[in-house]
Amino acid sequence: MIVGTHAIFQEQVQFNGLALVIIDEQHRFGVHQRLALWEKGQQQGFHPHQLIMTATPIPRTLAMTAYADLDTSVIDELPPGRTPVTTVAIPDTRRNDIIDRVRHACMTEGRQAYWVCTLIEESELLEAQAAEATWEELKLALPELNVGLVHGRMKPAEKQAVMASFKQGELHLLVATTVIEVGVDVPNASLMIIENPERLGSGAVAPASRACRSWCGGFSLRLLYKTPLSKTAQIRLQVLRDSNDGFVIAQKRLRDSRTG
Repeated sequence: MIVGTHAIFQEQVQFNGLALVIIDEQHRFGVHQRLALWEKGQQQGFHPHQLIMTATPIPRTLAMTAYADLDTSVIDELPPGRTPVTTVAIPDTRRNDIIDRVRHACMTEGRQAYWVCTLIEESELLEAQAAEATWEELKLALPELNVGLVHGRMKPAEKQAVMASFKQGELHLLVATTVIEVGVDVPNASLMIIENPERLGSGAVAPASRACRSWCGGFSLRLLYKTPLSKTAQIRLQVLRDSNDGFVIAQKRLRDSRTG
């Protein structure tokens, strides 16, 4: 048995008698990547069985259950003790209110919080809040808190050091890009703010769903969106606000954007 990352999709990697492939976090792999691993069995005369797992089904997967050779099993109950995520969509005109909420959660309640951004640096092409600028802003607005920053351009050792500080309680607030959805397990963190969720769509749920796995006391998610919103963006946020069920979100995403 071999456990690996995207590296085992490489063309030069060969298997002897590959019979079973288990793909976790399906939404993080492209169609051709999953197909490449399945085709590793061609030289042995048969294709391996595939077990694909995900907490955030993509529309194409739902379509394959109807039109392709894909059977599904659904685990739709929450683990014992876990409560649903409380999701609230808030316009960026109330940004100061959100900052006050973070201060209260960290200083009064003794909890920790995430602040998730869609960009690393500010962009002239996209009207979205950048992680580095947000980090600088929050350090000034919340001088009583220790605020950390983590994003995909950092070296692995740097990211690990920041995450370790957050897990150990040395940081009150962690500003991050969506890289935060990998390896999040901090039981004391009970609040997450996601900037520009209208750009992420149903993908905004992913980091929150992972963060709340280790918190059983009621995880709060705040979707901080820029105004005005397009009709499509309003529908996306409505879905995220009204449901904690990844399957319901995927079905509505399939209805709105088709299989892709």
